[in-house]
Amino acid sequence: MIKWAGWILAFCGAAHTLGALTVEKAARHAGTWFSGGLWHEDLAEMSPAGSAYWLSLESFGVPLLVVGLIVLWLDRRGITPPTFIAWILGIWTVVDAVIQPFTPWPLGVLAIVLLLVGARRAARHGNPAPPRPILNLAAQPQTGLRGRNRDGDSGRSGFEVSGR
Repeated sequence: MIKWAGWILAFCGAAHTLGALTVEKAARHAGTWFSGGLWHEDLAEMSPAGSAYWLSLESFGVPLLVVGLIVLWLDRRGITPPTFIAWILGIWTVVDAVIQPFTPWPLGVLAIVLLLVGARRAARHGNPAPPRPILNLAAQPQTGLRGRNRDGDSGRSGFEVSGR
């Protein structure tokens, strides 16, 4: 379930960005984007090049792709994604559905439900999100941080992070 949610999120992010650049022909404004043509643009009075930029590269598409890929990365390592990802995306999707009912928000709902159900199942089967690492600061207040550095030597050069 979590894997499918990650793929749906990644697909929606990539499809939005690539669709805007190709189908909506936003890429034809790339010359303006990279020549500084948007540097002094007023967002209230957007030019066609500015509008195309915000629809494609500066949209939610790239971050949504990244969130989807992170969910997939976590799933491949047996780590359950935190449910706050689903809840935040859920709030965003509800707002999107209210403002723009004819967008593909149902795909977002599907991904959110899959994430929440997958997290619940993982918690039931003893695989909740892993505990947060804690800093092992074997510090003495007068001397600063002590621990093991990358070479395994003890000294003032760093500290080690360990799980619970």
